[in-house]
Amino acid sequence: MRPTRRRTRLLLAASAAVAALAVPLGVHVARGADSGAPTEPPKPEPAGSECRTAIEGSRVVAYCHNPYPSTDLVQLHTECARWWDVDADGAAVAVAPGRTVRLEDRCWKEIATAWVSHRPAPL
Repeated sequence: MRPTRRRTRLLLAASAAVAALAVPLGVHVARGADSGAPTEPPKPEPAGSECRTAIEGSRVVAYCHNPYPSTDLVQLHTECARWWDVDADGAAVAVAPGRTVRLEDRCWKEIATAWVSHRPAPL
């Protein structure tokens, strides 16, 4: 019987040592926790406008519609094809919920690319 008791004491001592090491390493055991399945963080509410951009020659037009309940700030960025033509970043425009705005810009010659950036409006 003695070898069994000695093994039990060693197992208890080892499990206590593991538990003592687990807490400083950031591993915590919750008592009364559920099945142990990881809980997902809450999903953020959808936000941002839906924009359509059309380039025709030296002009670009973007229509942005905001279907969400929060105001969105949109900004049109234009990159011109010629090295001497100045690239432009338009002013930020607030798109209220349920509204559509029109953004436009131009280059002297051709447009290489154009895109719209989004950010939430300050409260």
